[in-house]
Amino acid sequence: MGASLPLYLKREGIETALGALIEAINLKRRSVFELDNTPFYTLEADVSTPTARGGQTLVRLKIRNLLTSAVFERTFKAGDKFKEPDLQMVAVSYLYSDNEGSHFLDQDSFETLTLPADVIGNSLDLLLEGALIEIQKFNGNPIGLQLPQFVELTVTEAEPGVRGDSSSGGVTKNAKLETGLEIRVPLYIKAGEKVKVSTEDREFAGRA
Repeated sequence: MGASLPLYLKREGIETALGALIEAINLKRRSVFELDNTPFYTLEADVSTPTARGGQTLVRLKIRNLLTSAVFERTFKAGDKFKEPDLQMVAVSYLYSDNEGSHFLDQDSFETLTLPADVIGNSLDLLLEGALIEIQKFNGNPIGLQLPQFVELTVTEAEPGVRGDSSSGGVTKNAKLETGLEIRVPLYIKAGEKVKVSTEDREFAGRA
């Protein structure tokens, strides 16, 4: 699941009610359902009503595979039924990363959960040891990472306060953060200061 799991789940939310079957006609944007033992997230839903007598109502969905992040379109009959996937979010703290992946401590069970590098993507640019975040599980197994809206990181290097890029309406300069991430910051930001960074677009969001 590529970069930061799903970062698309962070603010869009998930509509689900475990224990019931969902008919395709009732799937809407942000719904989740299970197909072939895989959880899917609905990005778009369009109902096609037949014009001819005896025709079937069809539901065309644009969906994202929550295990691989692959996005594609599928068409179902209105009455097709799907299971609700067993999805849950658990609070964890970031421990460390190695060749096996990135390791997190479940704050309730104190179990160590591991996500492979292809699932973590570039999220390590926004993570410090001990950072509190959430991991998404499917059928009890960790499948993705959910970052907060903002993280606070210390500036380790910053260009001198001279005129820079003003294309966004404000004069900015390059800065390097303690995770190695480089962003544009206002001229008044200096090395040693802590800043807020948006996990959505990886841009400066103010002093911490």
